[in-house]
Amino acid sequence: MLKTVSLLLLSNIFMTFAWYGHLKDKGMPLWKAVLVSWGIAFFEYCLMVPANRIGYGNGLNGFQLKITQEIITLVVFTVFAVLYLKEPFEDKYLISFLFLVGAVYFAFKK
Repeated sequence: MLKTVSLLLLSNIFMTFAWYGHLKDKGMPLWKAVLVSWGIAFFEYCLMVPANRIGYGNGLNGFQLKITQEIITLVVFTVFAVLYLKEPFEDKYLISFLFLVGAVYFAFKK
């Protein structure tokens, strides 16, 4: 599980920059933002695909992999939004995330 989570974490860092990194550069033409994002996303796929194969091969099912990936995405995005985009983290986001943690609990409950 540690290898899967580590690869998912790294892949989500790449994907967050691919999807949202261009938002601060409002002068960048859309076509350029798309091409740069595709280039960054390539590395995300190089990590995400092995993460999912390793996790699936070690007993996680597709639903568990997806929910794990979504929680990691939220954590990575939260750090990105606060530190890079300089957006405030509000209480309503924390409450929303706690509900998602509940979803993880039920997804892994036997």
